[in-house]
Amino acid sequence: MSNLTRYDPFSIESIPDLFQGFFRPMRSLALHNGDMPLADVKVDVTETDTAYTVKAEMPGIDKKDIDVKIDGNVVSISAKAERNKELKEGERVIRSERYSGMISRSFSLDSDIDEAAAAATYQDGVLSLTLPKKATTAKKHLQIN
Repeated sequence: MSNLTRYDPFSIESIPDLFQGFFRPMRSLALHNGDMPLADVKVDVTETDTAYTVKAEMPGIDKKDIDVKIDGNVVSISAKAERNKELKEGERVIRSERYSGMISRSFSLDSDIDEAAAAATYQDGVLSLTLPKKATTAKKHLQIN
C-alpha cells in the first residue's frame, strides 16, 4: 500500500494518463481481423544520382509472400504474415501477441523508377530494393514569336 498517492483534481500532470490506453481496445479488436492491414513496414530510403535504395524490415515473412509493385514513382510493398496457430493436444493459448494478416506500405519518390532494371533481394528479414531512376529527358526551350 506504499504506492498510494493523494489525488489532486486540479493537476494537469495526469492528463496524458487519460489517453494512455485510449486506442488500445480498438487495436485489440483489429488484431482479430486477419484481413485488416495493421502492421506497417518500416523502411529506410537512400538516393544517389542514378538510383534509390530501399531497405524494408519484414521479419518472419516468407519471401514468397512478399509483393512489390512499382508504378511510376510510387513503390508499394505488401506481404502476408502467417503465424502457426496450431495447438497441440492439451495446450491452450494464454496470450497471443504475434501479428497474422496483411502488412503493407506505399510511398512516392521524387523520380520515376526504371521498372525493367529494378531488383529485389530478401535476407535475414530485410527486403532490399535497388530502384534505378528513369533517364530524364532534356527540357525543351520554346522560342516565343
